[in-house]
Amino acid sequence: MNEDQTKPAQYLISTVSKRSGVKTDLIRAWEKRYEAVTPSRTAGRQRVYTDQDIVRLKLLNQATSNGHSIGQIARLSLDELQSLLKKDIHTTKQSLEIVTQIRGGSRELAEEYLEKCFSAIVAFEATVLEGHCENAIAELGPMPFIEHLLTPLLNKIGKSGQAGLLRPAHEHMATATFRSLAYILRTSTPCPKHAPRMIMSTPLGQLHEIGALLATIIAEFKGWHVIYLGANLPAEEIAAAAKYTCARAVVINISFRTDDHVINREIRRLNKLIGKDVALIAGGRATADYQTVLDEVGALRVQNHDHFKLMLDGLRAQTPLHDYS
Repeated sequence: MNEDQTKPAQYLISTVSKRSGVKTDLIRAWEKRYEAVTPSRTAGRQRVYTDQDIVRLKLLNQATSNGHSIGQIARLSLDELQSLLKKDIHTTKQSLEIVTQIRGGSRELAEEYLEKCFSAIVAFEATVLEGHCENAIAELGPMPFIEHLLTPLLNKIGKSGQAGLLRPAHEHMATATFRSLAYILRTSTPCPKHAPRMIMSTPLGQLHEIGALLATIIAEFKGWHVIYLGANLPAEEIAAAAKYTCARAVVINISFRTDDHVINREIRRLNKLIGKDVALIAGGRATADYQTVLDEVGALRVQNHDHFKLMLDGLRAQTPLHDYS
């Protein structure tokens, strides 16, 4: 693997400010006075930040907006900040439930957010899109957000792209926004000591990773320890990770059909390398196009989110306990 692929993405403070909603001078103040973030520096001495720094600043910004003192929360971990914000949300839970009921329930509310989010994507308004998504997570909850808003939104983006109504740049902007939200969505509940392990990735040539990120979140809520490898990995690398971690399952996401035989080859190769004791699971919009090869190797194909949850429960019940500590 190229060494650069293992390094976290790095952003200048102007980009961080736009994505986190925190002004640049405030970022510098929080960094200098409270060590809220500790950016590295380029050869030219410019500050550079990671995706995790952006998420941290976003959470700190939300917490201070809720009335918390930056001096008291600046050094809290991401898990602690998420727990703090969950407590804040809990204090307004009754009012949120009333609002949801008045507006017709979670599905209707999700549909309203879907239109707002899609409009923000069309207008290239990444900050507005992030704001709508964060509000939707708070009002709907993580799983309803994924099932009733984000999944339909991704489908709408895909169909609009195929129809020529959206440009690739629209999809790239949306993907970058959704990727940053994944840190917020991932459960803060500690993984059980004996949780079965799972490898999550997309096969060679599959560059779209949002489906894999969503599957990661769902699996974590179902009590799995997920090792997320990102997108576009050859079978040998995915299998090596599965072997090293003693994974019980390998999940690959296939979002679009290619015109060559790469996916068929990679599925066969991956199945051979991981062996019969590791479940191979395939999900994503384009899995139906590869049903023949999936049946050939005995892979499990995900039909929808509920099917994936049932599949995970079944595999977990068949998995012997291991101590990974």
